[in-house]
Amino acid sequence: MNKDEFKVGVCAMMEFLYFPEDKTAYIPALITLIIFTAFAFLFFRWIIKVSNKEQRTTEERFPDQTRVDDPNASHNDS
Repeated sequence: MNKDEFKVGVCAMMEFLYFPEDKTAYIPALITLIIFTAFAFLFFRWIIKVSNKEQRTTEERFPDQTRVDDPNASHNDS
Protein backbone atom coordinates (compact mmCIF):
# COMPACT_ATOMS: atom_id res chain seq x y z
CA MET A 1 0.00 0.00 0.00
CA ASN A 2 1.53 3.32 -1.02
CA LYS A 3 1.06 6.70 0.69
CA ASP A 4 -1.83 7.83 -1.51
CA GLU A 5 -3.80 4.65 -0.94
CA PHE A 6 -3.17 4.96 2.79
CA LYS A 7 -4.43 8.58 2.87
CA VAL A 8 -7.57 7.64 0.95
CA GLY A 9 -8.22 4.73 3.30
CA VAL A 10 -7.74 6.84 6.43
CA CYS A 11 -9.97 9.62 5.08
CA ALA A 12 -12.68 7.10 4.23
CA MET A 13 -12.56 5.66 7.73
CA MET A 14 -12.78 9.09 9.39
CA GLU A 15 -15.86 10.37 7.55
CA PHE A 16 -18.00 9.70 10.62
CA LEU A 17 -15.89 11.97 12.85
CA TYR A 18 -17.08 15.52 13.35
CA PHE A 19 -14.69 18.32 14.20
CA PRO A 20 -16.63 21.59 14.29
CA GLU A 21 -15.05 24.79 13.02
CA ASP A 22 -16.65 26.65 15.92
CA LYS A 23 -14.69 25.40 18.93
CA THR A 24 -17.35 26.68 21.37
CA ALA A 25 -19.21 23.45 20.59
CA TYR A 26 -16.70 21.72 22.87
CA ILE A 27 -17.72 23.79 25.92
CA PRO A 28 -20.73 21.64 26.99
CA ALA A 29 -18.65 18.48 26.72
CA LEU A 30 -15.89 20.06 28.79
CA ILE A 31 -18.35 21.18 31.47
CA THR A 32 -19.84 17.67 31.60
CA LEU A 33 -16.37 16.13 31.87
CA ILE A 34 -15.44 18.45 34.75
CA ILE A 35 -18.69 17.71 36.61
CA PHE A 36 -18.36 13.93 36.26
CA THR A 37 -14.68 14.03 37.24
CA ALA A 38 -15.51 16.06 40.35
CA PHE A 39 -18.30 13.64 41.34
CA ALA A 40 -16.01 10.65 40.75
CA PHE A 41 -13.34 12.23 42.97
CA LEU A 42 -15.86 13.01 45.74
CA PHE A 43 -17.31 9.50 45.55
CA PHE A 44 -13.82 8.00 45.79
CA ARG A 45 -13.04 10.14 48.87
CA TRP A 46 -16.38 9.11 50.42
CA ILE A 47 -15.56 5.40 49.89
CA ILE A 48 -12.20 5.90 51.63
CA LYS A 49 -13.86 7.72 54.53
CA VAL A 50 -16.46 4.96 55.01
CA SER A 51 -13.76 2.29 54.78
CA ASN A 52 -11.64 3.98 57.44
CA LYS A 53 -14.68 4.33 59.70
CA GLU A 54 -15.46 0.62 59.31
CA GLN A 55 -11.85 -0.23 60.07
CA ARG A 56 -11.90 1.81 63.29
CA THR A 57 -15.21 0.25 64.31
CA THR A 58 -13.85 -3.25 63.71
CA GLU A 59 -10.64 -2.51 65.62
CA GLU A 60 -12.69 -1.17 68.57
CA ARG A 61 -15.01 -4.16 68.48
CA PHE A 62 -12.22 -6.74 68.27
CA PRO A 63 -9.20 -5.16 70.03
CA ASP A 64 -7.34 -8.44 70.59
CA GLN A 65 -7.29 -9.31 66.87
CA THR A 66 -4.37 -8.24 64.66
CA ARG A 67 -4.42 -7.73 60.94
CA VAL A 68 -2.59 -10.24 58.79
CA ASP A 69 -0.69 -7.53 56.95
CA ASP A 70 0.18 -5.54 60.10
CA PRO A 71 4.01 -5.31 60.29
CA ASN A 72 3.84 -4.43 64.01
CA ALA A 73 1.88 -7.52 64.94
CA SER A 74 3.70 -10.14 66.99
CA HIS A 75 3.89 -13.45 65.20
CA ASN A 76 4.17 -16.69 67.10
CA ASP A 77 5.77 -19.17 64.75
CA SER A 78 6.02 -22.04 67.20
